[in-house]
Amino acid sequence: MTCTINSEHLWLDELSTVEAAKAAMQGRVIIFPIGSVEEHGEHLPLCTDSVQPEYVALEVARKTGCLVAPPFRYGLINAGRNFPGSLTIQFNTLFNVVKDILTELSRNGFNRIIVLSGHAGSSHMVALRLAAQEVIHQNGEENGKQHTRIMVLSDYDFAEELTDELADPKDGHAGTIETARVMAIRPDLIKSKGIPSCYEMPRFEVVLHPEQYFPSGVHGDPTTATPEKGQKINTHVIEQVAKLVQKLES
Repeated sequence: MTCTINSEHLWLDELSTVEAAKAAMQGRVIIFPIGSVEEHGEHLPLCTDSVQPEYVALEVARKTGCLVAPPFRYGLINAGRNFPGSLTIQFNTLFNVVKDILTELSRNGFNRIIVLSGHAGSSHMVALRLAAQEVIHQNGEENGKQHTRIMVLSDYDFAEELTDELADPKDGHAGTIETARVMAIRPDLIKSKGIPSCYEMPRFEVVLHPEQYFPSGVHGDPTTATPEKGQKINTHVIEQVAKLVQKLES
């Protein structure tokens, strides 16, 4: 029996079981997008950290022929957890869910994976990296080579490379960069122009109510964002993630 995979079917779960088996045998790279449900000021939606990596993953798949795993839209939120609408999960929950999904992808023969997170909180990223490390260690080596290769990053790692060109050097959460990116991806989700704001958390201190230090939930100037800036940033991120796919393929 022959099997051809529809090039338009970029989501792993849109393949049949036969197509999935063939994709695994071909050594197709898988991108696993992870987001969060978190406040992003009055002007951006709670899904800001989800729409960005999902968009990037699909565009990279169109560009390279890799596949995209069904996304996970929950994350570990610290600074913004007390804002209305923010939904956080615990560290161990995130670690175990991501470890289970990576383990299952590998069990199915997908051993080259990019975990692409739209949320870049430090604790959140540590959970993702530890989960990947656990899978790497449990899979060990095959013929003297590491059996499974996993990259873990936030798409913001590449987006921030254009900060000096397109935004204030201190731009951050829900500022120019993020606002511009969502403008280019989902303009229908933009609620308002936003309000410029800058905050500084107490150094070293773990606080009960971090939102008191940035009541707007914004660090940067969303009013300087434009769809054109967003498209430039998104194109850059897509190009860089595509290079990572090619690196795994080689």
